[in-house]
Amino acid sequence: MNTVRQKVLAYIGKTRTASSREISRALKLSAATVRYHLRVLAADGRLEIAAVRGRDARGRPEKIYSLPRSALGDNMGALSDALLAEMGSRVTVESLAERLAGETSSVNQPLAKKLNLTVEKLNQMKYHARWEAGPEGPRILFGHCPYALILEKHPELCRMDQVMLQKLTGQPARQIFRTGKDGSTVCVFVMGSR
Repeated sequence: MNTVRQKVLAYIGKTRTASSREISRALKLSAATVRYHLRVLAADGRLEIAAVRGRDARGRPEKIYSLPRSALGDNMGALSDALLAEMGSRVTVESLAERLAGETSSVNQPLAKKLNLTVEKLNQMKYHARWEAGPEGPRILFGHCPYALILEKHPELCRMDQVMLQKLTGQPARQIFRTGKDGSTVCVFVMGSR
C-alpha cells in the first residue's frame, strides 16, 4: 500500500475522525494530495465519510472521514454465543431459520429463479453466496460464514443454514463442506433430493 495512504489511515485511526484540511496540516502534505488519497481510500472501503460540515465562509462543505464501522469491530460474536447458550432448547434452529428466511415469494417460480432469489437474500445477510450446477444437483456456496466467530461452539448454526435454504428454495438441502472443517474455506450445500 502507498505510504501516504498508510499515514492517512494511521492518523485517522488515532484521531477517529478528520477532514482533509486537518490531515494535510498534521502530515504536512498538500491538500490536493490528501484529497486524492482520501478518495482512493473511500472508494476501496477503507474509509467512509462520517459527516459533512458546512462552512461559514465561501467554499465547499468539508467532508469528515473515519474508519468504517466494520473495521472498528464489535462484540456480536460474544453476544450471539451467549444468547445461543442461554436459549438452549427453548428455541430451535428451525424456528431461527424460519425467522431469518422470512416470507418466501418464490413458491411457483422455476428452480433457477428460486436459486437466484435465495442467493440475493443470502448476500443481504453477508454470506457472499453463489450457486452453480453440480453433478448431484445445484450447489449453493457460501464464500463467507457470518457466524464463523462462534461456529466451532455452535455447529447447530449449519443446520439452521440448511433449514433456511430449504425454506427459501422449497428443495431439500444437504451440506457437503463446512468452513473450517478439513481445510475448507467455503460452505457448500447440494440442493435437491438424495
